[in-house]
Amino acid sequence: MAEFQNTGQPSWDWWSDLWPTPANVLQQLGITENQSVADVCSGNGYFTLLAASLVDKTPVFAIDIDATLLAELRSRATEQGLENIQLIHGDARDVVGLLPHIVDIVLLANTFHGIADQEAFANDVKRALASNGRFIIVNWYPASREETPVAGEPRRPPTELRLSREEYEAKKQEYTKRATD
Repeated sequence: MAEFQNTGQPSWDWWSDLWPTPANVLQQLGITENQSVADVCSGNGYFTLLAASLVDKTPVFAIDIDATLLAELRSRATEQGLENIQLIHGDARDVVGLLPHIVDIVLLANTFHGIADQEAFANDVKRALASNGRFIIVNWYPASREETPVAGEPRRPPTELRLSREEYEAKKQEYTKRATD
């Protein structure tokens, strides 16, 4: 198992600087009570923990390749009394095989840029979703690393890997069209 290129888990403080109100982000994305969620490439759970709070007792599956980060997530979930998080150690490229059943939402935060075959990954995610499910991608602005520092440092990924909202929408349309052809 290999990590996606130009991805990695920064510190919790770094995440807090980048996403000071992550619960608002998830609420704006429409994650609500009673939705099952798969947080793919969850890392130490910055979004997983909040998703678990939002969906109440519905399962949230945290998938990551790094067992150490999943252990950190387990510890944080225990501290917060969250019992609806199920940790899955494995390669996100096998999202369909890793999940015990289809889900309402697949969340992928700050990782899409690092996926070599984005179309194949999106097609796999579609198979992991309920018929009215959603694949939510939270990713980097297309501005340069130097223009968008976090905690005083240029943030990842390399500027050339960042896609604009229009590029994401075009990919979405292309994948949707191919899936229905």
